[in-house]
Amino acid sequence: MGAADVLYYAFHFQQLRSIIQWKVWHNPVHQRDEEKEPISLQICFKLMEKTSRSFSSVIQELHPELLVPIALFYCVLRGLDTIEDDMTLPLDQKDPLLRNFHNVIDEKGWAFDGSGPDEKDRELLVKFNYVVEEFLKIKPGYQATIKDIARKMGGGMADFVNNAEHNTNGVDTVKDYDLYCHYVAGLVGEGLTRLFVDSGLANPALLERPHLQESMGLFLQKTNIIRDVKEDHDDKRRFWPKEIWSKYVDNFEDLMKPENVNVAMNCSSEMVLNALNHVDECLFYLAGIKEQSVFNFAAIPQSMAIATLEVVFRNPNVFKKNVKISKGQACQLMVESTQSLRVLCQVFRTYARKIHQKNTPKDPNFLKISIACGKIEQFIESIFPSQDPKAIIRNQTGQPEKSAEERAAAEEAKWDTIYIMAAVMGTLFLISCLMIGLAYYLGARFDVAVDELKKGKLAPPNPEAAQSAIRRHDHGDL
Repeated sequence: MGAADVLYYAFHFQQLRSIIQWKVWHNPVHQRDEEKEPISLQICFKLMEKTSRSFSSVIQELHPELLVPIALFYCVLRGLDTIEDDMTLPLDQKDPLLRNFHNVIDEKGWAFDGSGPDEKDRELLVKFNYVVEEFLKIKPGYQATIKDIARKMGGGMADFVNNAEHNTNGVDTVKDYDLYCHYVAGLVGEGLTRLFVDSGLANPALLERPHLQESMGLFLQKTNIIRDVKEDHDDKRRFWPKEIWSKYVDNFEDLMKPENVNVAMNCSSEMVLNALNHVDECLFYLAGIKEQSVFNFAAIPQSMAIATLEVVFRNPNVFKKNVKISKGQACQLMVESTQSLRVLCQVFRTYARKIHQKNTPKDPNFLKISIACGKIEQFIESIFPSQDPKAIIRNQTGQPEKSAEERAAAEEAKWDTIYIMAAVMGTLFLISCLMIGLAYYLGARFDVAVDELKKGKLAPPNPEAAQSAIRRHDHGDL
């Protein structure tokens, strides 16, 4: 932790508390037992950790029935994504790789070492034979789901790769934008839902509402696209649809110019509005999950997404650098998101209100964003109605409602803060005592300092006076 981090958390103590709480006191619902795993599976988990530490940590806490299938599902999709993103691969090689990827994931010994040397996840494809080895061990039903999603996703990616207009000018319409997000994220939601239901850990009714699982993926992907606009622009990629940005500037590059900061923020507001329209369906989906570890796995990324939207909303830094939530905020979200649907809804309500507070009448999307935020609150109210008249008054005045659970959590948080402060003060006191003791052992003259303080001399004396004081207290034997 650098000096800047120390200064930041000195003024954001609640976030520091959340980091300590998650790192020290978090108890996973399920724990992965590495000792019982074959070497090939251990390698798969190490490859997954290298591609994404955050996703890896959540996956490794899943129910044992889903732990390996979802880990392998992630590796397969990450392999597809790596091939699609690799700009060193020629089109005549990339296209068949994407379209045929679903067939090689059960081909013993298959691996690919043709990725560019600088490709971030190159190692995953080089050692993909370990993924194949473990894939062949899981239940046939899980294999069929993973292969089907890989087939659909690979085909969709290949279509976009072959789209000359997309390669040159990026995404054109909002419909194209939704289609792209469907292929890279919506299909992930479909695949995970099928795995959840097949394992008996989610409500089968989720399969009858494909728009819910679609929104789960699209909300995450659209948030990432909004956040990464500067990074994608630097890499010569453009995922913001022309149908939106052309309302504000003539050329997409103009959004990055300092003189266009106001219109750029208005454009990003419309992008945020487009993402907010998926929130209520995401919460509806999460209500259909039965098992706690599966709920945690699905809920944490969603809470991170709504917090990220709040950070990027009307933030000019989005067009200068990659803007992210802080580590402390992430830990706080993980603590809150892994409790219950009610607490998670409160998190969404909080960030929807923050977005609404940052909204400005100068923004042409002001009214629509206000309606979208109100729609989120209305949906949450329909799930967890406020029947207490006092709670209704608090909601009308903008004050958050506090249930018995929240009051107990607040009390616990207060005492946790007291304990942490006591530990910090105790540590500082111990260090001070050790430093004073060491100084005295090395010959520090505390008697001189005490005598001078008794005389009311609080300021440092001039050199001659200091020498005079030392001679008065000098020990003859020294």
